[in-house]
Amino acid sequence: MGVNLSNLVHPAPIQLKDIRGKKAAIDAPNILYQFLSIIRQRDGTPLKDSQGRITSHLAGLLYRTSHLVENNIKPVYVYDGKPHPLKKHILEKRREIKEKATAEWQEALKIGDIEEARKKAQQTSRLTPELIEESKHLLNTLGIPYVDALSEGEAQASQMTQDGTVDITASQDFDSLLFGSPFLIRNLTITGKRKLPGKKKWVDTQPEKIILADVLKAHGITHKQLVEIAILVGTDFNEGIKGIGPSNGLKLIQKYESLDKIISTQKINQDHLNNYEEIMKIFLEPQIKRNIPLHWRPIDKEATIHFLCDEHQFSLDRVKSALDKFEGFSHSLSQKNLLDF
Repeated sequence: MGVNLSNLVHPAPIQLKDIRGKKAAIDAPNILYQFLSIIRQRDGTPLKDSQGRITSHLAGLLYRTSHLVENNIKPVYVYDGKPHPLKKHILEKRREIKEKATAEWQEALKIGDIEEARKKAQQTSRLTPELIEESKHLLNTLGIPYVDALSEGEAQASQMTQDGTVDITASQDFDSLLFGSPFLIRNLTITGKRKLPGKKKWVDTQPEKIILADVLKAHGITHKQLVEIAILVGTDFNEGIKGIGPSNGLKLIQKYESLDKIISTQKINQDHLNNYEEIMKIFLEPQIKRNIPLHWRPIDKEATIHFLCDEHQFSLDRVKSALDKFEGFSHSLSQKNLLDF
C-alpha cells in the first residue's frame, strides 16, 4: 500500500526507450499483487490451470518481463524478507479487508452483479509462499535474477539503486523515496490501458519517473524531513495523525523543521507517534544486503515451456510468442559471455 505522497510528487512521463540499457530493481511483491488483482476473468475469478492452481501471477510475470527485455531493459526482481514487527497492524488490516471483500465478492456473484463482483474480487488477492516460489522458478527458467531482501524489498531495491548495482528502482509505491532511491520509475510493468477503479472508464498508463533530489529541492526539505512528513501522514509502520495529509505535513515540517519540534510544541495526538524514532530508523537505516552479484542468463526455453505449458496448461503459441522477445536479449548475453571468456 505504501505512504501517500502524491501531493508532493510530480512525476514526469517517459517512454521505455528512455531507459533502454538500464538495470531495474523491481519490487516483486508489488507487481505480483498487481497481476493477481488485474489478470482475472470477467467475474473476478483469477486465471487457473486444470488443477485449480492460480496462474495470474505467472502470466503477468512472463508477458511483462518479455516486454521489458524486448526493450533492452535488464530487470532484477526483489522480494520481501521478514516483515518488521511494527508492520503487524497493517498486515492485519489488509487481511480484514480481504476477508470482507471476499464475502462481498461472493454476494455480488449470487445476485449477478458481475461488475461489482470483479471490483471486489480484485481486493481479495493473496500472495502466498507457493505463488512466490512459482514466480521465482519462472524467473530462473527465464534467466532473470532475483534477490531475497532481509526485510523490506523496497529498501533493498532502493539501496541497490543508490550504490549503482542497478540504475533505477521500479515500484508503484512512494516508499522507495523514503528508503532513499534516487531514481524511481512507476508504471514500468503496467504500461497500456488501465480501467479506473469503480468506473467504466479506461485511461492510458505510461511509465513516469521521479527523481528524489528534485522532490527535495522543490520543497526545500531534506530526505530525513521527507520521512518525517511520511510518519505524520502514516506509513506501513504507523497510522499517522488524523487530519494531517501530505500538504499539511509539509507545512508543519517547513515551519518547525523537525518532527521532534512538532511533537514538543504542538497539541497533536501522539498515540501513533510513540515509535517514531524506530520508524525513522527503518527508513534511514534499513536492513539490507550489500555487494549483490547479479547475473542475467540466456533463457532456457525448454524448461520455461515445460513449466508453463505442460504443468500449468498455458497456450503454447502465446508462450512461444513471449519467449521470442527474449531472443535479442539472450543473444546479447551470449555474446558478452564469449567476450568474457
